[in-house]
Amino acid sequence: MKVAVVIPAKNEENTIGDVVRVCKAVSIIDEVIVVSDGSDDKTAYLANISGAKVIELPENIGKGGAMMVGVNNTEAEVILFLDADLIGLTINHVNDLLLPVLNGEVEMTVGVFEHGRLATDLAQVIAPYLSGQRALKKTLLMQMSNLDVTRFGVEAALTRFAKDQGMNLKKVLLPNMSHVMKEEKLGLVKGFAARMKMYWEIALNANKKED
Repeated sequence: MKVAVVIPAKNEENTIGDVVRVCKAVSIIDEVIVVSDGSDDKTAYLANISGAKVIELPENIGKGGAMMVGVNNTEAEVILFLDADLIGLTINHVNDLLLPVLNGEVEMTVGVFEHGRLATDLAQVIAPYLSGQRALKKTLLMQMSNLDVTRFGVEAALTRFAKDQGMNLKKVLLPNMSHVMKEEKLGLVKGFAARMKMYWEIALNANKKED
């Protein structure tokens, strides 16, 4: 089966190149797609020179929308979603996320940080299935009705959909990996506000029902 990595990104010039280069080095990946979601920095440029297919959106449409733009621009049967701000991503991490789906062991994998940084590890201990690192078949995504209009609630929507459908999910530990926190990107005050907004959207989405 053909495999594509879809990476939604907004202003992630400091990390996007490393994430793309790791993905390009994985033999079972056929295509790496970065959706620059209204970025106004060098995200698109750095993703391109690192070997990704880049789709530039003129305006920010939100994480769920950007993810679906990537999905709709590939013919791959298996999709791996990765965040653009990952720190410590390795080839082994990528293979561990993809192989259980490719081998038919499970229908979806969800990556959980382990031994990365205390703050990011703690967040995933509290809510492990909200991770943005996951692999699944494209046919499952096509069955969802509201993924493209959810923002940071997209992870909760995917997990809830899988559970509602009785799918097998596997939690994959991602040792020594973390991501850049919002407070580091935006400053303490703006970053904390953005984090609270993300949690609010997740909470709202968790209570919604699929159409």
